[in-house]
Amino acid sequence: MDAVIAVVALLFVLFVVLGVYATVKVVGAAKRRVDDTISHARRTVEDHTLRAKSFAQPGPAGELAQLRLKLRTSMRATQDALHAGVAEDESLKESLGLFQRLSAHGHELDAELRRLESEPDRATLAERLPDLSERTERIIHAADSLRWAARDRARRFADDDLDTLSAQIDVETGALRHWQTEEPTSPSAPWPEAPAAQPEATAEQTWSDPSRTQRAEEPARPAITPPGPRPTYSWEKKPRPESTT
Repeated sequence: MDAVIAVVALLFVLFVVLGVYATVKVVGAAKRRVDDTISHARRTVEDHTLRAKSFAQPGPAGELAQLRLKLRTSMRATQDALHAGVAEDESLKESLGLFQRLSAHGHELDAELRRLESEPDRATLAERLPDLSERTERIIHAADSLRWAARDRARRFADDDLDTLSAQIDVETGALRHWQTEEPTSPSAPWPEAPAAQPEATAEQTWSDPSRTQRAEEPARPAITPPGPRPTYSWEKKPRPESTT
């Protein structure tokens, strides 16, 4: 009895632990989805704000907003491309590591550009714009290079797979149409000689009715003896009885 109670208690504890673990996993997944949704919404709002500033604010402030928008767009596109490609091509892990190092420079530059948006000294800001623009272009160029290299690699693999698949399909279609690969009869090959002309009787036997041919070949059969006793005529002699001596 004590063993049964211990087993039941152990099963109860096990079910409780599994329930808590499942609850934690569900809550964590829901929290990550909420965080991703909030982050996406925040990025969308900030991108629209930067786009509006780049058109509405003239001078250095508008140029700063345009630089931030270009930087964020390029870095986000490269990040999405590498994360999507590394799941199918593990060789992109090194590229992803390089991008993470590049992202540190990108975040630093983005934070600096954001601080300079509220800079009241527009003259000093205008003097620093060429350097900021050059740094932004260098980071964007590096990110674009990684992104396009990953895309070219994926397209190359797809082209190689398509070439292999096309070759296999050509072999299969050739096997399915095997009659088209047989050697045709050469027109220069001599025709077999025609058989010698047979006598007329033979030709008639060949093409005539088989029953008539069989009757013609059979020998004459004797007449069938009519049934019943043989009639006796007066001019015929009677047979002599056999001698008993």
